[in-house]
Amino acid sequence: MKNKTPKLPPPYAAETKDVRLAGTFEVLVPVPERNKPHRVPLQFPTLQAAEAWIHSPDGKDAISDILKDAQKK
Repeated sequence: MKNKTPKLPPPYAAETKDVRLAGTFEVLVPVPERNKPHRVPLQFPTLQAAEAWIHSPDGKDAISDILKDAQKK
């Protein structure tokens, strides 16, 4: 029998819920042992820009740093 561990969903971009930043998008990173995903402190003008940042080298580094910090706690 295989031990199936639940996998986290990948990081995703969503519209910002803050009214002051209406019309912008943010990147959310699901973190283990946390109910809410971690929000990356950047705002993007379009959904495509946010998704492009996720796959960029800077985005991959920031996401891996967030996950490493979450594992330490």
